[in-house]
Amino acid sequence: MSMPPAHRLTEDPWRVFRIMAEFVECFDTLGRLGAAVTIFGSARTKPDHPYYKATLGIAKGLAEQGVAVITGGGPGIMEAANRGAAEAKPKSGLRSPSVGLNIELPFEQKGNRFANVVVNHHYFFARKVGLVKYSMGFVFMPGGFGTLDELWEVVTLVQTERIPAFPLILFGKAHWQGMLDWVKGTLEPSQMISPGDIDLLHVTDSVDDAIQIILDYRRSVGVPDSVPAAFR
Repeated sequence: MSMPPAHRLTEDPWRVFRIMAEFVECFDTLGRLGAAVTIFGSARTKPDHPYYKATLGIAKGLAEQGVAVITGGGPGIMEAANRGAAEAKPKSGLRSPSVGLNIELPFEQKGNRFANVVVNHHYFFARKVGLVKYSMGFVFMPGGFGTLDELWEVVTLVQTERIPAFPLILFGKAHWQGMLDWVKGTLEPSQMISPGDIDLLHVTDSVDDAIQIILDYRRSVGVPDSVPAAFR
């Protein structure tokens, strides 16, 4: 058995402190949120795209009901979600928390200007904890590998009961239907998943339906409004 490279012995133990610092900052910041929903989706979606406009509507509708919006903090769908939350006029009269958990990447990712609560991350896994831990529901807009990674991680957490059965909304039937057909036609018959697992996912093309699913769940569990004053 070969010995590990020397740099692992010297660098990895100290890396733990950077990881811990990311968790502490994220938990300290987001721990003050009340009701919150995370919106995932492609960083490549342009402002004139229907999915960008739909995301604006979903985020604005949630924020107006006192629900904070959490995203990965970057462009595309993330920008649309942060923008919708930031431009909303909540019933409290205060600006709603529009949370961006940004990640350092060599391309694509740059923080958008609409997030008014920002936490910067170096590690993907630390960022994903923040995207999940403080939300009571999840909206998955069309996206690529990153969105798929986030989708199946959250579905697995619900399926294994590591988190409650929060609403999991797939927006855009045309985008998601092929994947869902494969799951239903391949994974379920081969018993790779249990019958009914696919029903954890709500599929819709309606902005109003997406908002209502979240608000109905919130009402059923009694989660209080997010408090913008806590982030001043």
